[in-house]
Order: sequence, then structure tokens, then C-alpha cells
Amino acid sequence: MTRKTLRTYAAAAAAASVAAIALSACAGPGGGENSGETFTILQYENPDTAQGQGWQRALELFQEKHPDVEVDFQTTSFDAMRQNAKILLSGNDVPDVLEFNKGNADGGQLAAQGLLDPLTEQVEQFGWDEKVTGSMASFARYDENGNAGSGDWYGIPNIGEYVMFYYNKEIFEDAGITELPTTLDEFEVVMDKLLAAGHTPISSSASSSQGFNQMWVWYSLVSAMSDRQQIDDFMFLTGETDFTAGPWAAGTEKFQEWIDKGYVGENLAGLSFEQATVNFLQGDAAMLIWNNGEFARISQDAQFEWDYFTMPGANLTMGSSGHLWGVPAKADNKDLAYDWIEITLSPEVQNLIGNKGGLPIAGDPATIEDERIQAFTERFVELSEADEMSFYPDYPVPGFLDFIQGQMQAMSNGNQDAAGYLDELQTFYDDGKAAQVGD
Repeated sequence: MTRKTLRTYAAAAAAASVAAIALSACAGPGGGENSGETFTILQYENPDTAQGQGWQRALELFQEKHPDVEVDFQTTSFDAMRQNAKILLSGNDVPDVLEFNKGNADGGQLAAQGLLDPLTEQVEQFGWDEKVTGSMASFARYDENGNAGSGDWYGIPNIGEYVMFYYNKEIFEDAGITELPTTLDEFEVVMDKLLAAGHTPISSSASSSQGFNQMWVWYSLVSAMSDRQQIDDFMFLTGETDFTAGPWAAGTEKFQEWIDKGYVGENLAGLSFEQATVNFLQGDAAMLIWNNGEFARISQDAQFEWDYFTMPGANLTMGSSGHLWGVPAKADNKDLAYDWIEITLSPEVQNLIGNKGGLPIAGDPATIEDERIQAFTERFVELSEADEMSFYPDYPVPGFLDFIQGQMQAMSNGNQDAAGYLDELQTFYDDGKAAQVGD
């Protein structure tokens, strides 16, 4: 493995700089033939995460299998990939396999525009549909309009995700909290106690770029009050979604209350999710809302006793499959790309991810040695088997993530209220839905 270098994709022009880790390897028996070009992997997982550590092991296994293949393993950011994927994949210098965001707004658009190769044949050949099943497969398939849930496979997830509240046990004890809440009302009592003891309850963020925490607080409240059909109608553009009534109105009004009461802190407009995580790790807030992506980091960096719980009393919990591996239509080394995906789904890589707290889709929970990680994984299995995951709110229509984040920032600043947000949400969603399904 060579030292880290920096490289910028020519096809993306001034799009994001990516940190490239050049790995020399090459091709052994049973591997696909190299076309003469470097086999390029583009992804955006932090190397300290469970997935990032899994990819490093996958690279080692790939190199062992293909000792004559030169591998260029590149790391970009989630935002850079989301914003520049169309430019990148339309050019002539594309990666051979890449990680991309699921959902109609991102992956669906790439599929509908012919920028990704369908993988249905490979799914059948490798048996990936035996590992990626149920709701975990919902955003791996897209129809001709880029709508999720049916049509060809275009991406393969490796992990699942669900959103929880990590909490600082020492702060909870300082505030006199001896039992975890089991209902939403009890949760609010807990946060009132934290405020009274001088602690910010939830570390959050509302930057219009990567300020995801407020969006997750909001959608967790909506999900807590929703049923399966209401979320599926919203997510898959079926039925009618009235944002001024039902769980949408109730959850958004509750979110407004939480902002006004100080449950999520102050001065959030300039904060990113990274800053929210740092604030939690520094003990500046009692809880952090995030998914399993920070489990390994908190395990390693927290200097206090901690644990986690999902939204108390919730009907549904934010969560879904993880991001997807896909193969660009213009990729030069597609057979190697399929082999890379197969390796990332191998028991060795999946169980490594599982032992780091990464919620592998095809892992064996029985191989997990740490009791807390095993319980964490079992909770994921419970949510999956009960079909109680509400996915993520930015999936249904193009531009939704930027729109929602802008509205979250405005609400957190006091420049927007619940009613105004819901009105604008209705308009944006309806316009996007009409464009997607032709209404």
C-alpha cells in the first residue's frame, strides 16, 4: 500500500477533491481480465468506521485474488458524491465501482438517466438477493422513472442502518435520571430534567450542508407517530400525502416545541453533524441523535460511560439499508466490479463489520464478541423483521435533501415555523412527485 495522495476527478472538473489511496495488486486465477486501465473504487466512508475498516479488509482479499490488478481506492465525501455524481458518471473518466446514495432523489436519477448499469443478472448469478432481502432491498431497485421498490437492481447495500440516541450515562446520573424513557412523554420529562441540571439534552446541527441532525430529530418524531402505509405512500410516491395533517403535522409541531424548549440546543445553523458529534464526545450535551455510523467512533473516543436507545414509544424508527455499491455504465472493468461487490458481502468482511458495530446485512450476529454490539445488532434485526423502519426523509424526490436542510436551518433560526414549513414541504413534494410519476 502506498502513501495517501490527493487526486481530483477530471470529469468532475472543480467537483470535490478526493483522497486517493493507491494500492498495487494484480490478477490471479479466476479473476476478471483487466482491460489495461486501473481498477478504480470510489467511496465515502470514513476509514475509522466499521464499514471503512471492512473495506480495508475487502481490499486485502481483492488483492490476494487479483495480484496483477492495480487498484486505486479513492475516498470522497457524501456531499461531493451526491452533488457531482451525474457530472462524474457522464464523463469519460469514471470509476469502475462506486458508492452512491440510495433513494429516488439520488440513486434513482442515476439509474433512470442510464448512468448506472443494471445488476439484475449479477444479483441472480451471485445470489445477492438471498442476502439483501425485504426492506433492505427496497432502495436497491428502480423502475424506468427512477422510482424505488421495483424494476432492475442498480445497487447492492452491505449494511443496515437505524437511528438512535447515544447518551452519556454520567450526565444522566448527574440529572437524577435512573431509568430510560419508554414513551415520548417520559422522554420529554428526561429532557426537562437535563435542562434543569444545566445540560443541553440533544447535540444537534442545522447547517445547510451536512447539518443532518435536526432533520433526523424532525423525521424521527414524524416516524414515531406514523404507520407503515403513511410512510410507504410518502416514500414510494403512492397514495396521497397531506403534510398539514396526521403525523406530519403532529410531528412537526412537536419538533417546533423541542426547538423552543431548548431540547436541541442553540445556534445550530452553522453546525455540521461532525461538530454535533464532537460536542457530544466533549460532554457538551447529554445525547446525540445519529445512526450506527458513529458507533465505532464513540466506542473508541468517548471518555465516559455511554449507551443508546431508539425513540421511546415510536411506531416506526428511522432506518434502512446502507448506501449502495453500483457499477457505472461507462466502467471499463465491470467483471472486477462484480467481484469487488461479492467480496464485500463475504462472511469475512461482513462479520468484521459486525464486530465493529456496523450492522452487516449478511453477517452472523453469533460471531459478535462484544455484548453491547451484539445487542445493538439484535435490535436492528428486530426492527427489520418487524418492518418498522421508516427509511430517510430525503429519498422520494430530487432536491429534497437540500430543501429539507434549508428548512431545518430556518426553523432552528426562528425564521420559519411549523405551519410555514409544512406548506412549503407540500408544494415541493407535490411538484417533485408530479415530475417523477407524471401526475
